[in-house]
Amino acid sequence: MMKNNQNNVSEFILLGLPIRPEEQGLFCALFLAMYLTTVLGNLLIILLIRLDSRLHTPMYFFLSHLAFTDISFSSVTAPKLLMNMLTQSRSIPYAGCISQVYFFLFFADLDSFLLTSMAYDRYVAICHPLHYTTIMSQRLCFLLVIVSWVLSVSNALVHTLLLARLSFYGENTLPHFFCDLSALLKLSSSDNTINRLVICIVGTVIIIVPFLCILASYGRIGATILRAPSMKGICKALSTCGSHLTVVSLYYGPIIGIYFVPSSDDTNVKDVMVAVLYTLLTPMLNPFIYSLRNRDMKEALRKLLH
Repeated sequence: MMKNNQNNVSEFILLGLPIRPEEQGLFCALFLAMYLTTVLGNLLIILLIRLDSRLHTPMYFFLSHLAFTDISFSSVTAPKLLMNMLTQSRSIPYAGCISQVYFFLFFADLDSFLLTSMAYDRYVAICHPLHYTTIMSQRLCFLLVIVSWVLSVSNALVHTLLLARLSFYGENTLPHFFCDLSALLKLSSSDNTINRLVICIVGTVIIIVPFLCILASYGRIGATILRAPSMKGICKALSTCGSHLTVVSLYYGPIIGIYFVPSSDDTNVKDVMVAVLYTLLTPMLNPFIYSLRNRDMKEALRKLLH
């Protein structure tokens, strides 16, 4: 992305996390450990799914794509955060900042769509078990992933192009540890009404609609279980849906905390701390959630180790 000729800002200054200087080393080591755990844990999930033929099912097909997305999503912000903490250099070039916005939005949206596809898979598996293999065909699985990528690319591109048309004069300090879209809009010297309107409209489609689809899927799953109540049915539902529900809560929880729960505290500090949750903590926890609560994954890992 080329720098807008109307700008006199060639770089932005990232203020980073609200951490005291004497604690920078400790938190840098912590975040490095979290990032490495994210990368290695999700790579392990991808490897297990590739190597174990028992995991060649629609659910694990989506899970492998989710693991790749989590690695990529965390990699958009974590390396730059760690480098800034180590070198005390807080600058990021204009083009680098715009690129970071694009990839952040792209992988965040892709996460949302993949979680929705996984919810639909669980709905079919529990509510229509006899037709599961017919409905969740390889063709449909590929189609869901391709549509997820296309929608994510399109949404991220729209926001990035609208952002690139804005002008930035004088002030170039962002109260964040990465180039957050809302922080950049506040910093812009141009009229960003269109940007905010698109965020409201497209954001509703990209975030709220998938979330409602997930709720609808689990509503139907719950209704199916209640129609034939048995401990066996409940245990089956919990074993197949528990991990996914946990990940959905970790993904949408921070988003709801930022955009739907009013706060009287310092908004910038709250946004930064919540961003740490969904960019570093959630991608790190996903491998543990799926491996520790999933019998098939544990058996595949045991097979690999032996």
